[in-house]
Amino acid sequence: MNIESLMSDLKNGLGMARVNAAVELGKLKDKRAEKALIEALNDKNMAVRNNAAFALGELGSHAAAPRLIDLLHAPEERVRKSAVKALGMIGAREAIELLIHLLDTDKSRIVQKSAIRSLGQIGGQKALRAVEPFVASPDAILADMAKKAVEMITKK
Repeated sequence: MNIESLMSDLKNGLGMARVNAAVELGKLKDKRAEKALIEALNDKNMAVRNNAAFALGELGSHAAAPRLIDLLHAPEERVRKSAVKALGMIGAREAIELLIHLLDTDKSRIVQKSAIRSLGQIGGQKALRAVEPFVASPDAILADMAKKAVEMITKK
């Protein structure tokens, strides 16, 4: 399927067509899809918003950062997780404070794990200071991700 067809499906298709179009547009990594994917962050279908957020990360869309930051407050765990991942993939330094805040406030371990990873991808001393305490976390999953994040930051 070509990019024009996928963008049409994303905007006008039925449920699963929109969901799948967002995934496929991310895989293409074609910047022509950026505007359509940013618009899809407002879709009524949670799966479309989720996949559009991750696809924007795959595109490296800095233009999407403000909208992705807005999604950090989404009620759906999956959408928050994908927004967090995308912010890390694009290296959104403007999201560091909010990602650190999520470590303390988000009840989802999946979102916390993704925030640790994203802070590792973004890097910097502030991110390092936020991630380091998780290395000693009693939660093995968070501790393991924190160790990887510290490695990512210290290798930069």
